[in-house]
Amino acid sequence: MGASNKMAVDVLLGLQWGDEGKGKIVDVLAPKYQVVARFQGGPNAGHTLEFDGFKHVLHQIPSGIFRSEVQNIIGNGVVLDPIIFKKEIDGLAKYNLNILENLEISKKASIILPTHRLLDAAYEKAKGDAKIGSTLKGIGPTYTDKISRQGLRVGDMISPNFKAKYDKLVNTHKGILDVYKFEYDLAAAEAEFFEAVEFMKKFNLVDSEYVVNQALTDNKTILAEGAQGSLLDVDFGSYPFVTSSNTVTAGACTGLGVAPKNIGEVYGIFKAYATRVGSGPFPTELMDEVGERMRQEGREFGSTTGRPRRCGWIDLPALKYAMMINGVTQLVMMKADVLNIFEEIHVCTAYQLPDGTISEQLPYDMTDTIVTPVYETLKGWHCSLEGLRKFEELPTELSAYIAFLEEKLELPINFISTGPDRDECVLRGKLA
Repeated sequence: MGASNKMAVDVLLGLQWGDEGKGKIVDVLAPKYQVVARFQGGPNAGHTLEFDGFKHVLHQIPSGIFRSEVQNIIGNGVVLDPIIFKKEIDGLAKYNLNILENLEISKKASIILPTHRLLDAAYEKAKGDAKIGSTLKGIGPTYTDKISRQGLRVGDMISPNFKAKYDKLVNTHKGILDVYKFEYDLAAAEAEFFEAVEFMKKFNLVDSEYVVNQALTDNKTILAEGAQGSLLDVDFGSYPFVTSSNTVTAGACTGLGVAPKNIGEVYGIFKAYATRVGSGPFPTELMDEVGERMRQEGREFGSTTGRPRRCGWIDLPALKYAMMINGVTQLVMMKADVLNIFEEIHVCTAYQLPDGTISEQLPYDMTDTIVTPVYETLKGWHCSLEGLRKFEELPTELSAYIAFLEEKLELPINFISTGPDRDECVLRGKLA
């Protein structure tokens, strides 16, 4: 748990293009932690938890919220939409959770305004065929305002001149929307927004960096929960087809106010295959019947948008890159059961570049550099994994697949998910 006897912040994040199954893992790991904190992203995240026959998707609220003993924190690196926040809290009402006590929100988290969503739509429309595939939740424009030092933050909501600050920013946005000749009706969304702002004021709005560091001092166990995936990182992802935040371990430091020396375990989550939503490069994408079978078997439709996800075989150069950037200490493999239907499984171990050279490195510009995956073929297990809870019970071919990946990735895979429900997994090593 870190270098000294002081507790560390463990980080859990996705190593691919998002949708790796982070919600389920946080829910499985949550009993080990007293604090679960979100450090970046916003309502573009969709963390699906399935338990006791229920299926629930969280967008902005940390996935520890279903456990009454866990303190949940929305960190300063998050962009928060009050309207979606209120809907999300209302949607949790049936679970009888004590959310007012168990959830704290950073005053430094940025607020998404209704006009941010309009700007998102205007920018995407203007891009035409070059569109990024935004979830149109206003994430990018909100981070843009944050970086250009004109955004609003959660703490502003309790300021006596909040309305004046709001009007000033909205007028700026209206000027941009006029330039784009974008038609809109703001009145209904504004009414809903201010109602949601009043609702949010009931919650614990805190200086979360003090809260997190006090938890460290008190030797509490803390899990930082990432959103999206490492290959969507604004610095290290497939730019410009990326999200607007740092989705890597370093984002936990800036998104929560945690010093780098206080980072402990880094759990890297990946699917046994690969998926991507929206535009952007995807070297191992399958545009054929195999990809469609993968999509149907894995129910690969966006939990936030409902969009069909692009599917393909696992990409080890991309996975190794994400592991390097994040300092991953343990690997978590999701959705092994989706590959049950295949006689053969392909693994991309390198790229062939346009000049014919073979490389294991990601080129600077994946968007314009056409790489051809170099595959190795393994035998599929072609049977159900239902009811399997011990590593020794796994089919020989799946064990061989795991061993092959561990050899290439040089790290143990300590968690293998064998189905959607909370208890459908095989734990080994440190996690067992």
